[in-house]
Amino acid sequence: MKSTVKELSQCKREIEVEIEADETLREFNRILAQYSSNAKIPGFRPGKAPKDIVKRMFYPEIKDFLINSLVPKALKQELQSQNLKPVGSPVVKELYFKEGEPFRLKAQLEIWPEINLPEYKNIKIKKKKISVADEEINLSLEELRINASQYVPVEGRGVVDGDYVIAEMKGRDTKSKKFLPTEKVAILAGNPNNEEILNQNLVGLKPNEESHFVLTYSKDQKNKKLADKTIEYNLKVISLKERKIPEINDEFAKDLGEYENLKDLKEKIKESIIASKEKESKQEMAKEIIKNISDKLSFELPETLVEEEYKAVLNRLLSANPEQNIKEEEVKKLKTEGRRMVTDNIKNHMILTKIAEKENIEVSEEEIHEELNAIAKANNLPLAKVIDTVNREGKREDLKNTILFKKTVDFLVESAIIE
Repeated sequence: MKSTVKELSQCKREIEVEIEADETLREFNRILAQYSSNAKIPGFRPGKAPKDIVKRMFYPEIKDFLINSLVPKALKQELQSQNLKPVGSPVVKELYFKEGEPFRLKAQLEIWPEINLPEYKNIKIKKKKISVADEEINLSLEELRINASQYVPVEGRGVVDGDYVIAEMKGRDTKSKKFLPTEKVAILAGNPNNEEILNQNLVGLKPNEESHFVLTYSKDQKNKKLADKTIEYNLKVISLKERKIPEINDEFAKDLGEYENLKDLKEKIKESIIASKEKESKQEMAKEIIKNISDKLSFELPETLVEEEYKAVLNRLLSANPEQNIKEEEVKKLKTEGRRMVTDNIKNHMILTKIAEKENIEVSEEEIHEELNAIAKANNLPLAKVIDTVNREGKREDLKNTILFKKTVDFLVESAIIE
């Protein structure tokens, strides 16, 4: 087999392969023999038809079979001999086959470009001073207080905003006069996600009291059964509960189960905020270091990979902006932002991979197990289930790469000169 490799760009190569006529003929005859042994041709017993008749009748299929047999083997052999690791699959551009002559093909492929890393140790970066204001602690306390609130039954008054109401709702289509199924529903009175007319008709109602109102739904209503319909409702309150929010004091801290008093709770909140800010600061420093390295490098990225990643990122960005009438300028902005994100991500991926390789940074099975255990705890799932899901979805290598990049980023931060 003869071959040549042409460099079209940093990332693109073109391979030309020529398989000798004798080798091509042997493979052709092997495929022809297979067809002959299985062919059912009128006038001949199965497998007994002359090969020249089989060849004439099935020539297009035999030729396709030959191409599908020779091309992958030839490309695999050539890639191995040239030590080329393609990004994606090679794309065949030209094929030539004629009996008695060599088989020729031309294919193009993309590879990862070579990177000559600049100095990546001892990069000077500034670390933000970390402090915690009283307002931040108070805000966290208020969140804990709200989360600890409970709904308790209330008597002797009607519904007010913020109450948790159990009600029975009966509806009738004003046009068809058909009744909707009676429903028992839970409603948070005054919730802005409720229809305004519903909130208005709830206020003041006591258990067993009723209210009547008419609601016209828009064409865009999520519940398609109600879209563009006008429904006459009868609402009857069954029960209501009011929200009791605890006071912030020593008893509140003790009720959380982990703290001796309010002072202890505040101290733990402060420590948690500091830890969160330290993590955020480390992430910002890592971004600055990687940007410092990236800005000193200029290299081509594999077009195929960029396009595939770009489509995925753009779909995510567009799905996060589901408005039907999204403006053209906003779409252009999203497309520009998506392409920038993709090129930055791929470039950073390549930089971190190269540094990890150069510094012999590796990931052990124990580290993978620890990460799986952390995922299980964070999601309150059995470890065995997390392991099974990761393995079944083929995500183990992705998880390994995530840990590898984290370790490499940690290495870069530890190697930096922090001012």
